[in-house]
Amino acid sequence: MDASTLLLYVIAASAVMITPGPAMLLALNNGASHGMRVAGFGMAGAMLSDLILIAAVGCGLGALLQASEQLFSLVKWVGAAYLLYLAVVLWRAPVRALGVSGGAAAVSGRSTFVRALIVGLSNPKGLLFFSAFLPQFIRPEQPVLQQYLVLAVITASLDCLMMVVYALGGRHAVRAFSARVMQWINRGVPGCWRCWPWV
Repeated sequence: MDASTLLLYVIAASAVMITPGPAMLLALNNGASHGMRVAGFGMAGAMLSDLILIAAVGCGLGALLQASEQLFSLVKWVGAAYLLYLAVVLWRAPVRALGVSGGAAAVSGRSTFVRALIVGLSNPKGLLFFSAFLPQFIRPEQPVLQQYLVLAVITASLDCLMMVVYALGGRHAVRAFSARVMQWINRGVPGCWRCWPWV
């Protein structure tokens, strides 16, 4: 894979990832509500979901999902149920003003990691996107596995960079917010999640 192809992939993938999908909004919420340490666990979970989805595409699962309407519907509704569950959890979450010292509720890194991983894996558009997007950058005359590995590492790195921007933005923006504003953030993020995977 040549440098020009990699550069084109970086530009195209960055343009897609910068839009606020479920993973980015979760990073924003984690950064705002729990700080960068907890948000980091969520970023790791989202990056792992990227790697798993790209591995699935490399193994042909994306093509199978595109070909089977029933399988796609099953994945879509399971994903919808999980995102709805997260929406209810955030809607009912206790709120507090975040001062400079923090004040975030105790949330474990493990639960944040698992939540971000499941959010990434439960969005069927991620698998379909990678199925349609990645093969355009694969050169069949070169080792395919190596190319998928390179694209997977680049994708996870770009995703991490974008999530850091969202989490930092959320953290800095809410330092002086009131509990009422935090309540609207908690209730606004799941509202956006419900729209994204099935628009």
